[in-house]
Amino acid sequence: MSSILLLTSSPRAESLSTSIATDLAGKLQAQKEGSVIVRRDLAANPLPHIDDLFTAAIRKPAEDRTAQEAEAVKTSDALIDELLAADTIVIGTGLINFNIYSSLKTWIDNVARAGRTFKYTESGPVGLATGKKVYVVLASGGVYSQGPAAGMNHAVPYLKSVLGFLGITDIETVYVEGLAFGPEAAEKAIGAAKARAEEIALAA
Repeated sequence: MSSILLLTSSPRAESLSTSIATDLAGKLQAQKEGSVIVRRDLAANPLPHIDDLFTAAIRKPAEDRTAQEAEAVKTSDALIDELLAADTIVIGTGLINFNIYSSLKTWIDNVARAGRTFKYTESGPVGLATGKKVYVVLASGGVYSQGPAAGMNHAVPYLKSVLGFLGITDIETVYVEGLAFGPEAAEKAIGAAKARAEEIALAA
C-alpha cells in the first residue's frame, strides 16, 4: 500500500502552503489506487522539542532505556515509522524569517536519528530513508525562487540538505510567492501553484 505523508506547519487559518499542500496530497492519492494519506498538522498539534532526556535515550539500546527514556522517544519512534513507510512526502511551509516554521524544524529534530534514518560509516554518514519523493510547497510574500532575494531563501536549501542527509534526494518545490505584491499578483501566484500541483499529480 502506498503511503503519502502530509506535513503542514503554518499556524495561519487561511494558510496557502497548507491548502495547496493538502490539495496536492489529495491529487496524488487519487492517482494511486489504494494509497493512504498520513497527515501531521505540526502547527495544530506541535511536537515536543528534544531535551536532555531524549538525547540520553537515543544513545542507548531500547532495552537499556528507563521507563522515562522510553516515553521520551515514543513520539520520535512513531514519526520515524511514518516517514520510513511513506513513498511520497508533501511538506507545506511558509517562509518565515527566511526559513521554515519552527514546528517543521521540530519534526526534523525528531526524525533525524542515527541508527534509524541515517548511520555513520567509515566513509561518512549514509542516509537510510531512501526511495522517496518529496514535494515542498513554499509560500512567501516576496519572490525567493529567483532574483535578488533568492539568496535569502534558506528554507529550500536547508530542507534539501537535511533530507539529503537522511537519504532523500528527489525533492521538488512548488512556490506560492509574491503574495504581498497586491491582489492580482497573489491571484496569479496561487493559480500557478495550483496548476503546477495538477501537473505533478498527472505525472505521478
